[in-house]
Amino acid sequence: MPATQPPSPGTDRRTFLRYTAGVAAVLPLAALAGCGGTNRDPNLIRIAFQQFGSGTIKEWWITTAAQEFSAENPDLVVELVPIVASENDYFTKNELLMSSPRTSPDLVYEDSFILLSDVGAGYLQPITDLVEGFENWDDIADASKEAVTGEDGEVYGVPITTDTRALWFHKEVFAEAGLPEDWQPTSWEEILEAARTIRDSGSEATPFFMFAGTPQGEKASMQGFEMLLYGTGDGTGLYDKDTEKWILGSPGFVDTLTFLRTIFDEELTLSLSQHLDPNIGESIYTSLLPDKKLGILIDGSWISQNWTETGTRPWPEWPDQIGLADMPTQDGGGTGTVTLAGGWGLSIPQHVTDRDVAFEFLKKLVSTETLVDYAIRDNHITVRADVAESEEYRTYSPAVEYFTNLLETAYYRPALPSYPEVSSAIQEAMEAVMTGTSPEDAAAEYDRTVTEIVGAENVQEANA
Repeated sequence: MPATQPPSPGTDRRTFLRYTAGVAAVLPLAALAGCGGTNRDPNLIRIAFQQFGSGTIKEWWITTAAQEFSAENPDLVVELVPIVASENDYFTKNELLMSSPRTSPDLVYEDSFILLSDVGAGYLQPITDLVEGFENWDDIADASKEAVTGEDGEVYGVPITTDTRALWFHKEVFAEAGLPEDWQPTSWEEILEAARTIRDSGSEATPFFMFAGTPQGEKASMQGFEMLLYGTGDGTGLYDKDTEKWILGSPGFVDTLTFLRTIFDEELTLSLSQHLDPNIGESIYTSLLPDKKLGILIDGSWISQNWTETGTRPWPEWPDQIGLADMPTQDGGGTGTVTLAGGWGLSIPQHVTDRDVAFEFLKKLVSTETLVDYAIRDNHITVRADVAESEEYRTYSPAVEYFTNLLETAYYRPALPSYPEVSSAIQEAMEAVMTGTSPEDAAAEYDRTVTEIVGAENVQEANA
């Protein structure tokens, strides 16, 4: 089959089926879950992935690879299983699919933070023997390899993307408030002072936003809480790798919750109801920030994908109107700045039809050329040295070099099966403070919850 371009979003379904020459129709989750019988078609490869609303970037990536794969393997059909859901719901629905041989995909798109939890639940199988013969395995960053390696030493995924986080700020909002265009705060207090300046300037813009509360899921823990906690200087974070225990009683934990309480007490952020809206991110990216209604945002390297020509809110002026600043530590100490890094990859479920065939398609999905194109369209940071060496990759966005450089000093979440539950406890502590609980009481409840999650033998007091 000659090389072709993927169909446009408006392509008729029957035309799409003919066009893709082997890529099956996109089935709704409910339809797939209702498929009867346990006899799986050995020539069908199902791949499950999160689809953000009407976004088509992942669909394009998979479809493009499937066209080439089907041309080389005409008897094999690739079936896309898009799960249109919020972050937490995606994990739940993906796990529901993987739990049964009848519904399980053959490949799944996994967030590194949930992967080891899915391993512990028996949803994923080790692929160490498969990656040993994968020519690009050595191109993957060591930290990303570690994130997909279980406590048993086995590899459970092939990392594809990573990300870093920083402060995004609107230069016009800053100019109107008399703040500098080259703003780089050196402490939390300087962030708060900038937000107060915007508030007191008469600006229509909300001064500051960070994701917080249970409806925001892992965004609250990672983009919000941990971007503060890892800069508190008490050297504890969430987990002590040396003692292999979770940290309780951290002064930095209370200080982080106090910062959150401050932005609400001083009316420096959006309303409580807006914070608890699970779709607030979409409003920020498509209206609040582009329309100069928000001054400062803590968020990830990928968000400018919304402003490309094919994004949900094209905003060609954003490189001139948006500034980037490193997130400072609490008082400027330590390394001076903080960023968190995560990432996504592909894994093979326990109930795969044919693991060798699934891995062959996985390799097609992660070829160098395919991943360069995917990174550019998806606006993400690569974990692969071969992709990073591409001139196309290095120049695709005004921000890619900035965010890629942040990886050198990035913190990573504890790659442990219990982390997702601990993360939920963080979100609950944030929401408690947002709704009136004192930071000290919320932190104490977090300590109790984490002890219940991991066991008293697996926790220790801060600086113990």
